Amino acid sequence: MKPTKMRNKMIYRATYTTKSKQLGSALSKDLHKKYGKRSVRVIEGDSIKIVRGEFKGVDGKISKISTQKSSVSIEGIKKEKTKGDKFDVYIHTSNLVVTSLNTGDRWRMAKLEGKDPRKQLKEDLKEKLAKEDLKEKPAKEDLKEKPAKEDLKEKPAKEDLKEKPAKEELAKNASKETKEVKKTEKKEDEK
Repeated sequence: MKPTKMRNKMIYRATYTTKSKQLGSALSKDLHKKYGKRSVRVIEGDSIKIVRGEFKGVDGKISKISTQKSSVSIEGIKKEKTKGDKFDVYIHTSNLVVTSLNTGDRWRMAKLEGKDPRKQLKEDLKEKLAKEDLKEKPAKEDLKEKPAKEDLKEKPAKEDLKEKPAKEELAKNASKETKEVKKTEKKEDEK
């Protein structure tokens, strides 16, 4: 197969997963030392520095990502049309260096640190549950100390339950009455 065909297959006609992987960009020297990885897939919120091209040396945050173009737009970098309209400039990810990461994605951070993301997420869930249990325990103790307020809260709820079936019965009776009225009207029409 010709090299041009191979290139087209790998870049321009690539699957979505492959396109997503092509959005990788080099890490800065300090991040490279910290995580032991040379590159990372960029996401919105990463701070970057442009290394090549017209905007060389500009720092900024990623605002939009285009998987189709394998490029990103950066906050503050816009070009102006002849009529005066401004539009985003998309820069290929190979021309960028990531200076700081968006740490909002825990899966991504676990992968970068070399941990198993599934185990990391399970540990995070366990921590959240433990915190919730600690918050609930003082609330239960307060309820034991003040039983009078608890009784007041329960009574209206029981009354509401009694009212609901009564409302349903009224609705059923109303529907029965309308049926009877319709039957009598039919009989009168027949006569």
